[in-house]
Amino acid sequence: MHDYIAIEGNIGAGKTSLAEKYAAEINARIVLEQFADNPFLPQFYTDRDRYAFPLELFFVAERFQQLKDTLSKQDLFQTTTVADYIFIKSLLFARVNLTEDEFKLYQRLFQIIHSTLPEPDVLVYLHCDVERLLKNISKRGRDYEQNISSEYLTSIQNTYFDYFKTVSSFPILIINVTKADFVKDETHYNKIKEWITAKHEIGMHYYGF
Repeated sequence: MHDYIAIEGNIGAGKTSLAEKYAAEINARIVLEQFADNPFLPQFYTDRDRYAFPLELFFVAERFQQLKDTLSKQDLFQTTTVADYIFIKSLLFARVNLTEDEFKLYQRLFQIIHSTLPEPDVLVYLHCDVERLLKNISKRGRDYEQNISSEYLTSIQNTYFDYFKTVSSFPILIINVTKADFVKDETHYNKIKEWITAKHEIGMHYYGF
């Protein structure tokens, strides 16, 4: 059993749904991104240039505090932690959202605090094609997300995959869930669970439906 599992994916891929379901089943501590607490998020989608930097600063501080508080505590009854993000997500989104000068400053701050957090034992990346992501975003109905473009989602996706090529400390399970419904279909969910619990070497491992 892994001690620390991070579940990642693009906007609308189903990260939180899988994290909640899996954590409940294995009685794990769960860390969920508190996106609703970020006061800059709605404004970011209407004025990206103005609000990107405070948006990303808020997120990195929030994620760092969440993970630090949770991972530093021992729990005799819940020895596994499941998070619906990996901390370096902050840097990946900043790379897409910030100007070059803003990113350089942000990166300096990120590097100072990143080294104090442990890496996950395994990273699960839920991959969806952009068309399915847009349908999921529309279906969940958050008003400020409805203008997210396919180009933006593609840029986020490409940034993740560029990052994966640099990882040399933990396995990455890239699971194509474009045609899956792991919330309602137990066959799909059980397959994902089987992949997560299997032993993997460091590097990228591809699965799909």
